[in-house]
Amino acid sequence: MAEPLPNPVDLLRGAVVGRVRATFNDTARGEAPVLPSDEAFFAKDTPIRMVHADVVSMMVGGMAALLLQMLHPHALRGVLDHSDFRADMHGRLRRTARFIAVTTYGHRDEAEKAIARVNRIHEYVTGTLPDGTPYSARDPRTLAWVHVTEATMFLEAWLTHVQPDMPMAEQDEYFRQFALVARKLGCDPVPETRGEARAIFRQMRSDLAAGPQAREVADLIVRQRPEGQFAAIQPFLADAAVELVPPFARTMLGLERPGLSAIPSRLVTRGLGSTLRWAFRQKPYRS
Repeated sequence: MAEPLPNPVDLLRGAVVGRVRATFNDTARGEAPVLPSDEAFFAKDTPIRMVHADVVSMMVGGMAALLLQMLHPHALRGVLDHSDFRADMHGRLRRTARFIAVTTYGHRDEAEKAIARVNRIHEYVTGTLPDGTPYSARDPRTLAWVHVTEATMFLEAWLTHVQPDMPMAEQDEYFRQFALVARKLGCDPVPETRGEARAIFRQMRSDLAAGPQAREVADLIVRQRPEGQFAAIQPFLADAAVELVPPFARTMLGLERPGLSAIPSRLVTRGLGSTLRWAFRQKPYRS
């Protein structure tokens, strides 16, 4: 008896999922996709697991967060002095995405190991700014800026492109959940509600500054095309990210808000997001 032919829809789903996983996992180093665990920090179907599961909105939010982080002189200097960001931006973003995946979905023991590894690396990320001011990647306030920009932009991208009617209680719960990881990394202050995140964001604006190097890195983030399957759509995702960045930050970074290009960017971002949610069999959140 002949075996039944494979379902074409299942084949298409599998092809899409395979391409995404190849983009976000360094197979040359033996990396495999992070498997969701029942013993993770966070329970299934909670806000942080829903938000962080959406590949496209996380890419958009991640780029927006990185743009904001480059406005903090200490964070910028640490990237320039202690990473190969200019030569391997895709690798850095992939490592960040993997850290988010492990700490959100992985077994809590693996999540703790990943956090400990980052904390060890941060111990050696020290130096001085051009004006002689010392900096350290273990500084709680610098870490707080990195965290609040990530949490805020990940959620804003989700609200903009996936679930605009997400209840405020769930938005606050997202910040409360993400705070667990932030505190383990040494961040302080750490928001536990959307309102607290906005307040911390406003308070920390006085720490920010923009110079030629911040604008150079911002241009690299927006213009460079990554390796892999997302290269062709990167300009659309970058426009979507720039649109999320607050006006004051766009001005400091020398970025213009997308004009008419914002329309196709939204269409591509939402269309791709819907396609990947279909491929990964995720709930269609848009109302």
